[in-house]
Amino acid sequence: MPNTHTTQSPLTAFVDALPKVELHVHLVGSASVPTVLELARRHPGGPVPLTEEALRDFYVFRDFPHFAEVYLAVSDLVRDPEDVATLVVGTARDLAAQNVRYVELTVTPYSHQRVGMPMPAITEALDRAVRDARERHGIRVAYIFDIPAEFGEDAARGTLDHALNHPPEALVGFGIGGDESVRAKHRDAFRDAFTAARAAGLRSLPHAGEMTGPETIWEALEHYGAERIGHGTNCLADPRLVAHLREHQIPLEVCPTSNVCTGQVATIADHPLPHLLEEGLYVTLNSDDPPMFNTTLTGEYRAAAEAFGLGAADLADLARNAVRASCLDAAGQREILDEIDRVAG
Repeated sequence: MPNTHTTQSPLTAFVDALPKVELHVHLVGSASVPTVLELARRHPGGPVPLTEEALRDFYVFRDFPHFAEVYLAVSDLVRDPEDVATLVVGTARDLAAQNVRYVELTVTPYSHQRVGMPMPAITEALDRAVRDARERHGIRVAYIFDIPAEFGEDAARGTLDHALNHPPEALVGFGIGGDESVRAKHRDAFRDAFTAARAAGLRSLPHAGEMTGPETIWEALEHYGAERIGHGTNCLADPRLVAHLREHQIPLEVCPTSNVCTGQVATIADHPLPHLLEEGLYVTLNSDDPPMFNTTLTGEYRAAAEAFGLGAADLADLARNAVRASCLDAAGQREILDEIDRVAG
């Protein structure tokens, strides 16, 4: 009889066992296919399909604006605080199964405010979900509140109000996502929001340089006080920016499969990840919106290894980068770094 047993390669086994930290993953974008189908059937009549096959077709994106349209449609299915808590705990479960020890989960509270959820109720759900994630799945969850840029000044005010006046206990950062091309129209509102958030002790963790050029990254650095950059891959177009990022070791939250799925690059092989590494930049690997892009954080490590010939030592270094770039306290970082060293040793 033929041997049908599939032997896992040593590198694949290493990636699976590697303790990880996820810095760039969105709450709504992390909703599993069954969860989205359940929400769509609970709230029918919208554009989100009701069958798995149709939903997977729905998740084939023409470009970033189309992705943003689909993301908003799914987000609008999250109608009550219990839905929010369910998404957080589900994400924690999925990440814990990949040996992820800590996640900074991006939440867009303005989207939930728009469908009528009161801020205190959202916060209560987020707080409860952190406790449940730790108790059920052994993973630590922190939150980043981000402004959906396409909603302009109202979104900036609503996100900041929630962050300052009804913050969840695990809130560590303040960000901005969505369509980068509209930021100039609301420049002062976004700058003011980041100034106030930073004054309140939140870390500045914006998206920038994903679908626009280096100018968006400079804006984030110079006017948002960015400590990390979500995506940032288009920095390579500006040698002065590359030198600045390298000198100051500003971490980049790189999401290769996401960039392929939203049309920023044609294929994984075309991704600038190896060039970012060659330039000595501070790179972390992340999954962004994993079910929408048919990926996982483990899948991103595997893809990087396969596409660019990264070995176990390279992948362990990327995992260490994510730990050190996180908002975890020194003791929490040391715990995960020691575990990575044991697996990599």
